[in-house]
Amino acid sequence: MLIGVPKEIKNHEYRIGMTPSGVRELVAAGHEVIVQRDGGTAIGLTNEQYEAAGARIIGSAEEIFATAEMIIKVKEPQPDECRMLRPGQLLFTYLHLAPDPEQTRLLVESGAVCIAYETVTDERGGLPLLAPMSEVAGRMAIQAGAHSLEKAQGGLGTLLGGVPGVAPAKVTVIGGGVVGINAARMAMGLGADVTILDRSLPRLKELDAQYGPQLKTLYSTADTIEQEVVASDLVVGAVLIPGAAAPKLVNRNHLSKMKNGAVLVDVAIDQGGCFETSHATTHQEPTYEVNGIIHYCVANMPGGVARTSTFALTNATLPFALALANKGYRQALKDDGHLLNGLNVHCGKVTYKAVADVLGYDYQPATEAITE
Repeated sequence: MLIGVPKEIKNHEYRIGMTPSGVRELVAAGHEVIVQRDGGTAIGLTNEQYEAAGARIIGSAEEIFATAEMIIKVKEPQPDECRMLRPGQLLFTYLHLAPDPEQTRLLVESGAVCIAYETVTDERGGLPLLAPMSEVAGRMAIQAGAHSLEKAQGGLGTLLGGVPGVAPAKVTVIGGGVVGINAARMAMGLGADVTILDRSLPRLKELDAQYGPQLKTLYSTADTIEQEVVASDLVVGAVLIPGAAAPKLVNRNHLSKMKNGAVLVDVAIDQGGCFETSHATTHQEPTYEVNGIIHYCVANMPGGVARTSTFALTNATLPFALALANKGYRQALKDDGHLLNGLNVHCGKVTYKAVADVLGYDYQPATEAITE
């Protein structure tokens, strides 16, 4: 199979869909890989490294999209990239379609076969291709939140860990999944007073057993969310409904009761955000203020540590990329129901129910789509 890896074009996005070591594995399996010139240069992955791994360097994204049978990316295709896709072409990347009607429309119109990293599952009920970026984003949420709390950034002027004789900052993490626990770990490591909220009692028991009294756990209700958010210096939104829009758990009324200069970090912004006042920002202009509360809502947070993120992502995606290339997508999806769960759009039809429901498309089950 001819596999194309274009350069990412989203604002301040320096990740790339495949490392040289990943390319080497694909080439060893008998596939041809074309990589856009300087696609990884910003993070120290040179054209020469890709050529040494067996890739062919291509000058333009247009040529890659025009010739490759499978496109491997990181971020959702931008409108110009969507328009370069062709019927039957395989796209393997993050999509986050539920809050993005324009991208969904363009992918449906393209006739391409679109597999979303974020809805591929595993036997434990996890999301193995979302997990590495969730780990990065959870840890970055605390870095970003701590920086945003600085007075020069518009924040309250509070140090997360405090100092002897001065209380640490109060950090609330809404959601006890991969993002949430990584955020909590980082915040605890910096000495903050950390509370995590979740609606799963078994998950809360796991976290309590693992971290003991260092991490406070609360069952998530409207009351406990309001209580903790209003008292917090930093709130991290880490909720996820796979493939669907995130629920709005913190509203404008909550903001009016918070400390002036407190910080909200919405890691769920890729799925529309879990704060009512959230809208997507970029690494170039990461924050804005509403009612005196600083909002950090960067939609590609792991892109800020692009080298680490690229290696972590390739480690996770490579086995699936190999299966798709070795078997062809239809057979690969038939053989692996977890990979099949990643199919969001197929030849003009929406094949992920949560996306179809929220955006008003007719839903075609993925199992039906690949047997036509």
